[in-house]
Amino acid sequence: MTHARTLGFADAREAADLGAFLARLIHYDRAAAVRLQAGGGALAVFGRPASFEVLAIRTVRLAAPYELDVTVSAGELLEAIDEAAGSAAVPAAVTGPPWAGVLPPRGGWQQVPGLPDEESIRGALAAAVTEFRARDERLTPEKRTRAERDRIGHDIWSRTLGDTRLPLRAAHAAQSLGFLRPVRGAMVPASSAPEAPVALFASGGWLRLRTRYGSIAVRRAGLGALTVTPA
Repeated sequence: MTHARTLGFADAREAADLGAFLARLIHYDRAAAVRLQAGGGALAVFGRPASFEVLAIRTVRLAAPYELDVTVSAGELLEAIDEAAGSAAVPAAVTGPPWAGVLPPRGGWQQVPGLPDEESIRGALAAAVTEFRARDERLTPEKRTRAERDRIGHDIWSRTLGDTRLPLRAAHAAQSLGFLRPVRGAMVPASSAPEAPVALFASGGWLRLRTRYGSIAVRRAGLGALTVTPA
């Protein structure tokens, strides 16, 4: 195992998938940072999309075993990806934001029952967006403030999914980051099992929504307020 400053991906598609994930993070925060952890033949990329108050995790297959643990600029890493070569130069480390020091545990995950199927989750998200827009439109001009819209958003997106404690905003983040979308043949990432379902797991104080394309993790205690406004 080597200490990598240049990462070689298993194939060009892995590089493209990572680039798409980083681009979505930057869409929400141009100064976004990501923590990279590589061990063996896989790279885990952790990011915190602004306003969602969740951790997004994208796993990428590597061409060879690497050892790496560093926090870098998401924008610089995106620019360093060479899709044709299937590689990326690791940017210089940055001072990590507070969330980068509090990651979900690596082990101890147990599947949690009660999560609706994918179609029902997408339906719940569509209904939530419709409700937000309807309630926003009913606000009088003097009440259409950021604080009031955040209050409505918190009310809607803090609701839980099915018979679980997972907040709806975790599924919203998964959809916004491209983790929750229909399977279309070759579009399934090489790093994911073709038939892997959407599932919910728990470990310690964390919940993790796993999809074919990535995971969203939230802490079960002290989840905080939601400030996202659906587009």
